[in-house]
Amino acid sequence: MRIDVLTLFPEMFESPMSFSILKRAKDSGVVEIVLTNIRDFSKDKHKKVDDRPYGGGPGMVMMCQPVFDCFKHVAEQSKEKGRIILLTPQGKPFTQKLAAELANEKRIILISGHYEGFDERIRTGLAAEQISIGDYVLSGGELAAMVIIDTVARLLPGALGDEYSAQDETFSESAGGGSTSLTAGGLEYPQYTRPEVFRDMKVPDILLSGHHAEIEKWRHRQSLERTRQIRPDLLKE
Repeated sequence: MRIDVLTLFPEMFESPMSFSILKRAKDSGVVEIVLTNIRDFSKDKHKKVDDRPYGGGPGMVMMCQPVFDCFKHVAEQSKEKGRIILLTPQGKPFTQKLAAELANEKRIILISGHYEGFDERIRTGLAAEQISIGDYVLSGGELAAMVIIDTVARLLPGALGDEYSAQDETFSESAGGGSTSLTAGGLEYPQYTRPEVFRDMKVPDILLSGHHAEIEKWRHRQSLERTRQIRPDLLKE
């Protein structure tokens, strides 16, 4: 998969993409991540990319010209058209289901907003969909882009060492395929590792029993109970 990011701050991506799963995915060729600076395409002598909003109001709005020219340059780098995404508060919520959907694409193009947002003609002119990672305010779309990149990349075949490790997690669509698997969209069950006792806190006996079918049932019950207590809205869905 190829992931293009159009951004005013490509330097922000260097550290997150240099460690752990994302680094391995890049190094192994599972994913190609290409960063392009929108400011490089400004025709203003001061490399200006924003201006005051028509009709008045606070802040500045990202201008059409730099974004359109940057997008044209990026689009021509691959024969795959790609799925075009604006990262904005007005977008549809980013979920694990949407992440899985994006992971099936051959290419996605993420456009990171800044300031007070995009000129609306960017959305309509590029026929872009809008995605938001949550109901809160960020300084820019770069952090949202990182979240999407990380979430999507780890779903790609070969990105993780264990083929089931991406499934057996909170919000996964499937948790191993068994009849006692976690409820889709539920919170993950409690996890434990060695030692068996730490500061008088003991690992549940069932996990030491070796009875895998019973362990799966226990995990399923724990997942449901944890979801009921912390995120009952997921059970309603």
